[in-house]
Amino acid sequence: MFRVIISGRFGDLGESGRASVLAASGLAFSEQGAFTHDGTLSAFTFRCQVPAQPDDGEQDATRRALAALDAYGQPYDVLRVAVTDMRTIKVRRRPRP
Repeated sequence: MFRVIISGRFGDLGESGRASVLAASGLAFSEQGAFTHDGTLSAFTFRCQVPAQPDDGEQDATRRALAALDAYGQPYDVLRVAVTDMRTIKVRRRPRP
């Protein structure tokens, strides 16, 4: 599983575009993606969770996250992309007393 965070700027959003972005707002990672944004809906962060195949890398995850962002059909410019491969995260548990 990959978690991808895309930071960007929206282009000109019409009323339907604004409604679409507001409906997809949230903090959770999901396969459809969720937006957080500033009050004017000009800057945004898009959080997307991408299933990983054994040989997938960060570029594959980025491509799929951008496809999820494109599915909203709104104009945007990407400023930054951050990808975390959840398969490499190690959980350190404290020893029990």
